[in-house]
Amino acid sequence: MELKIYWTDFSKNELRKIFSYYNENKSLEVAKNIVLGIENKTTILKTHPYIGQKEDFLINRKQGFRYLVFRNYKIIYWVNKEKNRIEISDVFDTRQNPIKIKKSKY
Repeated sequence: MELKIYWTDFSKNELRKIFSYYNENKSLEVAKNIVLGIENKTTILKTHPYIGQKEDFLINRKQGFRYLVFRNYKIIYWVNKEKNRIEISDVFDTRQNPIKIKKSKY
């Protein structure tokens, strides 16, 4: 059974920030391509929800966070079995200090 992809408000906001940054500093085309690339990367999770590696910095959280990588970004998600969906919790720029992942509110 195929799961649905659900983007949390936090993750949608992170996508907006990524789009704005590339739109202002590169071009509209680059911004669209990066955001679409991130979104498209998540489609595999509909049929293969456990394909991502476990996120070591969030290992102590009950959700069992995992991640996929697209360019410089970690797409952090978990499988919500109760709601039959994949919840995208964050899109984290890996050029930041990785300890910041722990401070995110998800």
